[in-house]
Amino acid sequence: MGNTDRRKKLPVGIENFEEIRTEDFYYVDKTGMIRDLLERWGKVNLFTRPRRFGKSLNMSMLKAFFEVGRDKTVFDGLEILKEKELCDQYMGRFPVVSVSLKGVDGNDFASARAMICSAIGNEAMRFQFLLESGLLTDKEKKLYHQLTMVDETNQGNYIMPDSVLSGSLRMLAGLLQKHYNQKVIILIDEYDVPLAKASDRGYYRQMVTLVRSIFDQALKSNEYLYFAVLTSCLRVAKESVFTGLNNPKICSITTVRFDEYFGFTDAEVRTMLEYYGLENRYDAVKDWYDGYRFGNVDVYCPWDVINYCDELIDEPDMSPKDYWSNTSGNDVVRHFLEQMDNGLAKGDLETLIAGECVTKEIHEELTYDSLYDSVDHIWSVLFTTGYLTRRGKEDGKRFHLAIPNMEIRNIFTEQIMVMFKEKVRRDGETLREFCTALEKGDAKEVERLFHAYLNRTVSIRDTFVRKPWSRLRQTAIQQS
Repeated sequence: MGNTDRRKKLPVGIENFEEIRTEDFYYVDKTGMIRDLLERWGKVNLFTRPRRFGKSLNMSMLKAFFEVGRDKTVFDGLEILKEKELCDQYMGRFPVVSVSLKGVDGNDFASARAMICSAIGNEAMRFQFLLESGLLTDKEKKLYHQLTMVDETNQGNYIMPDSVLSGSLRMLAGLLQKHYNQKVIILIDEYDVPLAKASDRGYYRQMVTLVRSIFDQALKSNEYLYFAVLTSCLRVAKESVFTGLNNPKICSITTVRFDEYFGFTDAEVRTMLEYYGLENRYDAVKDWYDGYRFGNVDVYCPWDVINYCDELIDEPDMSPKDYWSNTSGNDVVRHFLEQMDNGLAKGDLETLIAGECVTKEIHEELTYDSLYDSVDHIWSVLFTTGYLTRRGKEDGKRFHLAIPNMEIRNIFTEQIMVMFKEKVRRDGETLREFCTALEKGDAKEVERLFHAYLNRTVSIRDTFVRKPWSRLRQTAIQQS
C-alpha cells in the first residue's frame, strides 16, 4: 500500500472547516455550495439531510467564508476561489451569527431552555468587542450585556428572561449590524434537535413555542438580516415553527439544487481511495456505504467512508462494519418494526430486507409530535432520516423506496433480532397457553395462538446478501 506517513490525516469526527484546512486533514471540496448559494439564495434557506452527511461541516465552511476577519488562506486551492468576482464581493464581508442546537438534550423543558440560552450566550461572547465599540450607545451595550449574563450561583449558566431569549438572535444581529454597518448572516445548525428531544420527553408544545418565538424575531421581518441558513434532519412542518415566515427556500433530499454537496459522490470516493492506496476496497465501500439518492445524485455516507478508510490504513484487510448506528440510537427502526402489529404489512418489510423496492406516499413536512401517529408517517420518517432511499418516483408524492446499502440492511436485521428475543422472553405466558391448549386438545385455541405467533415473525431472505449491492441497486432502479 505504500507509506502513508506523509499523507493527510482523515478528519474522523471533525466538523470545523478551518481546523480541517489548517491541521492538514483530508478535505473533500464542497465549496461550490457557496457559489450556488450566492447565485440563488433566499432570505431563509433550509437544508434537510440525514445525520452524518456533512451538514455541520458545510455550515462551518459558510462561516469561514463570509465572516469578517477570517483567514482567507484556508480556501487556497479550493473550487470557490475560481469565482473571483463572488469572492471579492462576499468573502470576509459579513458579521456572522452561528449557533448550533445539536447539543440541546434536556430531560425537561427547564434544562433544555437553559441549554439554548448557553448556545446563544456562548455565541454572543465571541463579540465582546461590542462593549468597546464607539458606534454603540451605552443603552445598546446594556442590551448586549443581557445576552451574556451568567448566574454565578447556578454553575455559571446564562440567564435570559423569556423576552430577552426570544429576541436574542435579532438583538445580536442588530448590534453587529450597527458596529459593522453591514447586514448579518445567521447560521442555525440542527435547529430541530430540541424539538425531537422535547417530543421524546414530553415538553414538545413548550419547546415549539420557544423556538417559534426566537425564529419569528430572528428570521421574520428582521431588518438586520442579510440571509439565514438553517439545517435539520427533518423538515418540520412550516405551521409549527415557521409561522408567518415568508416562503423559506427549502432544499430537501428530493431537491435537485445542492444535491451533490451533502455526502460523497462516487468520483470523490474513488479519489479518496486512490489517495490512500485503497483502490482494492472500492467494491466493499460501495456495497456498504453508497446507495443514497439526493436530488439527481447518488451519494455515499461520508461519516462511514472516512471511518472505514481510517481503519483500513492500519488494517488493510478489515471487513466493512456499521459506523452510522453507533452515532445515535435507531429508535425510528424500532418504531417501524413495532407497527407490524398495528397495520404495517409484514410483506413490505420482507421485501425491503431482500433488497427490493416498495412504493409508498411520502410527506416531507411533519411535526415531531405526530411522527408515529400512523404507519404512513413512519415511511416518511424512514425516508427523510436515511434508513430508506428512493429508487424512482411513480407519481405525485409516491416514491419507490429501498434500503440504501448493506450497513442499513444490517441495522434493520439486528433490530428485528433484538425485538424477536424480547418477544421470546415476553411470550412465556403465550407458550404456556399453547401447551395447555395442546394438553386439552383445544384445536381452535392452538390454531389461534400459532397463527398469532407466525404473524409476528419476519422472513429474512438472503437474496440481499448473495448479490453484489451495486448490481442489486441497478436492478431496483430498473424495476422502478
